[in-house]
This record gives sequence, structure tokens and C-alpha cells, in this order.
Amino acid sequence: MNSKWKILLLVSFALSLTLIKHHFRIKKNLQKISLCWDHEAEEPQLSDWFTPKKRPDVITTTDWLAPVIWEETYNRQVLEKYYKRMNITIGLVVWSTRKFTGHYLKQFIQSANKHFMIGYNVIFYILMDDFSLLPPIELGPLRTFKVLPILREKFWEDLNALYMKNLNVYIIEHIQHEVDFLFSMSINQIFKSNFGVETLGKSVVQLHAWWYFENVKKFPYERRPKSAAFIPFGKGDFYYHSAIFGGTPYEVLNFTAEYQKGIIHDIENELSSTHERHLNKYFFVNKPTKLLSPEYNWDPTFRTPPQIKHVKIAWQSTGI
Repeated sequence: MNSKWKILLLVSFALSLTLIKHHFRIKKNLQKISLCWDHEAEEPQLSDWFTPKKRPDVITTTDWLAPVIWEETYNRQVLEKYYKRMNITIGLVVWSTRKFTGHYLKQFIQSANKHFMIGYNVIFYILMDDFSLLPPIELGPLRTFKVLPILREKFWEDLNALYMKNLNVYIIEHIQHEVDFLFSMSINQIFKSNFGVETLGKSVVQLHAWWYFENVKKFPYERRPKSAAFIPFGKGDFYYHSAIFGGTPYEVLNFTAEYQKGIIHDIENELSSTHERHLNKYFFVNKPTKLLSPEYNWDPTFRTPPQIKHVKIAWQSTGI
């Protein structure tokens, strides 16, 4: 009789914990809905925080009226007031294969811990093929990390395609329920200064430092008509760097799905285009809602022009 009562008590306790968790989840969602109804919590208009006229030396607005974020063009405090009330969580995914895990992963996470979305809830998602190589990770308040195994498939031999497949799977499985915004970044980067909420948006891409100051005619787009990444001569907006892209989980998920369709199309047509060319084709068709200037990913081996006033991330060339 005692054992039955113990079992009943344990079951009752477990159910109570589940109900409590469910209660707080509902409460949090209701608070977010309430804040959305609150006039003061309405998302700021672009004109409230973005002042493109302060940077007449660079492109600050696209033909489709998306902002290009440069130093001095944004008022982070206005955005902070809004996002702090919304209690958002931002995810950052990094792909760490055995070849680049040791030195690169440690410095990436350490610098991101110091500069990425300070003051906000952050989840670092580390995709790895060898957990034994994970370096010691010490994080500040409001941030945590999750190590995810790389799911390998024979069909996806290309590492970039395999990464997109993994990212797609993990967003569907749980990431979409855990974060409000999500960034994907290459591991060979070092954060140099505050990468803040001015970068958040529905669909965010990074302007490539190598090509920003070049004529669009020189951009290395895919020019073979049979490829899914094809962009005709005379077409194109900017050349985007695959090192950083992001947005809402739904938008990132949509990109990974379309990317895989493009890769399959090329395989069926006995073609092979680069990861970055497929990314550029996607954002040529699906215009991003926010662009990050080369300040957010600058190659320090280049001579720094006067337009680059404040480097947020330094790129390290590794050949990946």
C-alpha cells in the first residue's frame, strides 16, 4: 500500500511540475502579447532609430528601402528600450568541424560572449562532429550554450550543404521554439566590439567586404543558366558574405530549405556551384529586410578605408 501511495505521489508531483512549467510558458506568452498591445511597446519605426543622412559617404538604403547598418546611422538606445521590454532570446549557430574546432571555436565563443547581444538572453548552438574537442566554455549572465551533433548523410557530401541540412533539422526540432531571432556565423571570426540589436530583423545579410567597393559587373555570381544559383549578367544588387546571415527562425528555415532545393537541382543537372553563390541567388530573389555593412565583418588584411569607422567583427581567412 505504501509503495502504491509513493508511486501516486511521484506521478502527482511530476504532473504538478509539468503544469507549473506550462503555466509559466503561457504567462510569458501572454506578457508578450500584452506588451504588443501596449502602445509604448510597439516596434519603433525605422525613422525613430535610423538616420541614413549621417553617412552620405556610403550606401545606407537599398532600392527596396531596406536599411544598410553603418556606424553612426543607428540609435541603439531606442531599439534597446523596445527589445528589453519584449524579453527576447537570440540564438547564434556556429559550425565547428574537427579541422577548425580547437583554436577557432574557443576564440569565437570567448569574443561572442564579450560582444554579442550584451544584456540579452543568448543561446550559442555549437554543431560539432567530435565532442571531445570542445574547449572549456565560460559564459556571462543570460547566456548559455548547447552542443549539437552533426548529423551526417551520404547524400550531402559537401560540408556547406550538410550544414544547411543540419541547421534546417535543428530549427524544426527545437530552435524555433527557443529563440526569437537567429544568426548563423562562420567559426573563423573574432568579435571586436558590440554586435547589438541594431542588427536584428526579419531577414538579415552581411555585405561582403571584398566586393562592396567593386562594380556589380565584377561580382562572382553564378553565370551558368542551368544552375539554380544563376544570376544573369546585368542583374544583382550586392554581393553577400555567407559568414553571417540571420533573421527570424522562420526566415532562416526558409533559406535552408530553398538552399537544399538549389543544391539538389544542380546535382541532378551535373553542376556544382559554391555555397556563397547559392546564398546570393536566394537573397537576390528574396530581398533581405536589413543589410549589415562591411564594418560587421571586415578583413583586417585589407587596407582599411575611411568608410570603415568601427569594425564589429574581424574575418580570418582560412579557405573555408
